[in-house]
Amino acid sequence: MPSSSLVPAPPPPPFPVPARRAVDSDRRRTSASAILRSVLAHGPVARSTIARLTGLSPASVTDHCNRLTALGLIQEAATLRRSNGVGRPHVPVDLDDSRFVVGGVHVAVPYTTVALLDLRGRVVAERRLNHGERDETAPAPTHVLANAAAGLRALLAAAPDRVPLGVGVATGGWVDRDSGTIVEHPLLGWRDVRAREVIHALTGLPVHVDGHARALVNGERLFGRSAGGGSVLHLFVGNVVDAAFATHDEVHHGPRSQAGAIAHLPLAGGTERCDCGRTGCLQAELSERTLCRRAREAGVIRTSDPLHILAAAAEGDPVAVRLLLHRARMVGRAAGLLLDVLNPDTVVVTEMGAVHREDCLAALREEVGPDRAAAVVPTSFPDSVLAVAGGSVALDVLYRDPLSTPSSTPSIRSSGSSPGTI
Repeated sequence: MPSSSLVPAPPPPPFPVPARRAVDSDRRRTSASAILRSVLAHGPVARSTIARLTGLSPASVTDHCNRLTALGLIQEAATLRRSNGVGRPHVPVDLDDSRFVVGGVHVAVPYTTVALLDLRGRVVAERRLNHGERDETAPAPTHVLANAAAGLRALLAAAPDRVPLGVGVATGGWVDRDSGTIVEHPLLGWRDVRAREVIHALTGLPVHVDGHARALVNGERLFGRSAGGGSVLHLFVGNVVDAAFATHDEVHHGPRSQAGAIAHLPLAGGTERCDCGRTGCLQAELSERTLCRRAREAGVIRTSDPLHILAAAAEGDPVAVRLLLHRARMVGRAAGLLLDVLNPDTVVVTEMGAVHREDCLAALREEVGPDRAAAVVPTSFPDSVLAVAGGSVALDVLYRDPLSTPSSTPSIRSSGSSPGTI
């Protein structure tokens, strides 16, 4: 046997080079995300403090801060800081929230909300676009999404100093985040609406789509009371009733993003007949449609606007107050059911009465029970919840992968092309 055959072959690499590159890319993305979130939560903040908060090396923090500065996401703060008032001053960094915005689109049953949000999740501009008088025909998705794109263009035209990074679209029903599709929205009568394709075709901007309850969980974790907290459940009660659950900074989506569909969960004490044929389903019992119908039957309002019930209660109408308190208690019953199943650290409730009236929030918490009442809080965005829902879809993507921010951002198209097939 030739001696050369006795020479052992060199060992193979521990894993293929492409896999190593993927791991390195994931590590860079994760590190950049942790740094940007630290700046959001604590800025202006010294790089040494960021290193302590994130566990990253000072050199890595400096490198990533330089990258984020070059992308225009952070900047050095004007004021120097000294540690305990002595030693070499630190130059803290902070978000640069003066330039970039994201567009937010929230499609509700009677109207669409379009907005611009800055990097702190604050609403810079907002507009409501009514779908028109509803009859037997549901609003066409082509028309609604084209109007939303035109609304975003108008908001950006009025803010020429702002640069759009992308658009987030949120709505109720079944929304598949991965494909950017509104799979089913029964109240709108929509099926398989390719919202991401349509809005991108009309604006030229990157578009991300998700359900509004999941979007608001991300908004709460980035900009609200649940920032840096533990597990969070969000219960959204409007015309659509749905939920989302997040733990370890991850929102559970499930296969094809179907998690959180609670519309047909049975609610003890419910009396409303559901379209599915059963009585007491969550959405049938708690929806704003049901609330407004009951208010009209009681002579409180003559419209289909739930805010008119809130206004009547504020003026002392006892029937309006009774309707809102009853709904709040039933929402508390639903929250208690979800607490039993998921046991989150915090339950965030977006429901009109609990958000705007202390008596409704108290009634909701009373129904949950004294041992868990403190875990239930109203949304952090009482005056802009729908705008924040849309914008948070895009902002969540930004904060998870800030290095994907383009160094030169695309301009939004001045006029819409054909919205294409939906």
